[in-house]
Amino acid sequence: MQQLENKHIVIIGGTTGLGLSAASAFIKEGAKLVVTGRNEDSVAAAQRSLGENAIALSSDATQEGAAAAAIQTCINTFGTFDGLYHIAGGSGRKMGDGPLHELTVSGWNKTLELNLTSLMLSNQAAVRSFLEQKKPGTILNMGSVLGYSPSPEHFSTHAYAAAKSAIIGFSKSIAAYYANNNIRVNVVAPALVETPMAQRAAGDEAIQSFIKTKQPLDGGRIGRPEDLDGIAVYFMSDQSKFTTGQVIAVDGGWGISEGQY
Repeated sequence: MQQLENKHIVIIGGTTGLGLSAASAFIKEGAKLVVTGRNEDSVAAAQRSLGENAIALSSDATQEGAAAAAIQTCINTFGTFDGLYHIAGGSGRKMGDGPLHELTVSGWNKTLELNLTSLMLSNQAAVRSFLEQKKPGTILNMGSVLGYSPSPEHFSTHAYAAAKSAIIGFSKSIAAYYANNNIRVNVVAPALVETPMAQRAAGDEAIQSFIKTKQPLDGGRIGRPEDLDGIAVYFMSDQSKFTTGQVIAVDGGWGISEGQY
């Protein structure tokens, strides 16, 4: 039996990178999906790639009502809604994020809106739907090792770190509150993964040399989107029905390795 057979899942930020990889893995395991993304070309490409068991929507996760509309599309199309995977977010470096002495108020606000407010809105919409349906549900939120394991030499975006740290506290808090409703909430925290957001780091020789020892697993490398798919399938499946409020690092050893500059 496929692990996600009869599961109907919404992926916020599911049209590129980590989200698209997860979507493909979910479909292979029998799920039906609604995936969202901001870029219309990526949305169209995702629809072609994922086929008839998915609906790809153009949507801005920072806008109130966007996640609720995606969840309602899932219910209208497939009859129900079982799980949310929130991936949408990204670096605020170009918006003014950086070291605290250089951080702008605009950069702070926009980075938190992109990474934290969008996640709050999707989680709120998911919890409301689960309560309305009077059914269990699962939420998996995208964190980062930078939320609790800083790397000052190469990754000094302090608003981003604050947002990812807040995701952990937020997720644990709502996991505790809704546990009696069998709504479980967990966090996956990757290190450096090869995604569109990571292009700066992926093309920097000094950072790549650092990653060789900071993420020493599998020869010392940058992560790949598919490295996170297994844990995502687990949390979307009934295999995780007794697991909530957890932060799982998929980091190639980042959290237990010093790294050499």
